[in-house]
Amino acid sequence: MPRQISEHIGERIAQYRKLRHLTQRELAARAHVSYSMLTKVEQGAKPATPAVIAAVARALFVQTVDLTGQPYLAELRQDELDVLIQPIREALDLYDLGADPDVPPRPVGELHSAAERLCALIRETRIKDAARLLPALMAEATTTAHATPSEKAWQVLASTYRTAYDITTKLGYSDLCVVALDRMAWAAERASDPVVAGVRQYLRSLVYLRSGQYDIGKRLVGVGMGTLAQADPSRVRDVAVGQLHLGAAMLAARSGSGDAAAGHLSEAARIAEVTGEAMRVHWLSFGPTNVAVHRVATLAEQYRYTEAVRAAEQFEVSAQWPASRAAAHSAEVARAQLWIGRTEASLRSLQRARELAPQQMRYHPMVRETVAGLVSARRSAPDTLTNMAHWVGI
Repeated sequence: MPRQISEHIGERIAQYRKLRHLTQRELAARAHVSYSMLTKVEQGAKPATPAVIAAVARALFVQTVDLTGQPYLAELRQDELDVLIQPIREALDLYDLGADPDVPPRPVGELHSAAERLCALIRETRIKDAARLLPALMAEATTTAHATPSEKAWQVLASTYRTAYDITTKLGYSDLCVVALDRMAWAAERASDPVVAGVRQYLRSLVYLRSGQYDIGKRLVGVGMGTLAQADPSRVRDVAVGQLHLGAAMLAARSGSGDAAAGHLSEAARIAEVTGEAMRVHWLSFGPTNVAVHRVATLAEQYRYTEAVRAAEQFEVSAQWPASRAAAHSAEVARAQLWIGRTEASLRSLQRARELAPQQMRYHPMVRETVAGLVSARRSAPDTLTNMAHWVGI
């Protein structure tokens, strides 16, 4: 059943606020957000930014997923994605059981190709296909790593854990994404691969970015940089370092450090000039395009929405760029456009995001919030908006 429009993030904030016996002004003061913004968010008139969600969650002593409503179980059941989570959960728990005698593993080269294919499916936003294939591959890679341990075998296993992180994050299972990252660290240590370990710290910093624990996120970026310093100089290492700078830029922007965000973006841009577009290097999509996309995102995180929209208009995302990343960028632009009153442009950006990555965008809190804001802002909703609202469960 579609949810009622009252079940947006703002409504959940209001419910928890009342449980804590706080007025809007008291909550705004505790969360260090503006009173006018909080009232608009609670009314559903404006989409709640990730920074506001995280700040309010901390002030209310709840998790961000309590406010976003993730995972969206009704929609997951409709898409038959909920039944794919338990096998992933079980496969993640096999890590230390050794080789399974009932699993005949393929050569490590074939397993590597299979793991790379799953990474590609995620970037193509074929989440359901990847989730269906992942548990068996994870079990097979686990057996191979234990039965015939090698650096390559452990790297393949780490890659399957990375895919588990990607899937569970996109579907809103925050508990499982943390488990997947712990398993990835375990495998990376056995592979003696500092680049994989550094990438893992980047992904881990994003977990803390989403929860609003920016200081810890920054510390993780620092640990990741130190880990990568142990790797031999290479384009692969440069890509990982550049991506860590992009993560650091987002953490700085969310915590109100605009100058620091600009500094990290500048360093990432310098590295991107050397690496060029490196979309398949650890599937980080690093390069000049990703730097430009993060520039838009950091401006939006600082509530500089007009500048964010203007920056987005200065470049085109190539059709060769991963659909998952292009869709997330379109959703970010849609949110900024709504905040400055460009509702028709915002709807077009949301439609673009949906076209690029329907499975991913259906479960994206920012998309849902922006749709709710558009519905609130429009006195009469066009068919395209009505369809979009029903699609995300509003």
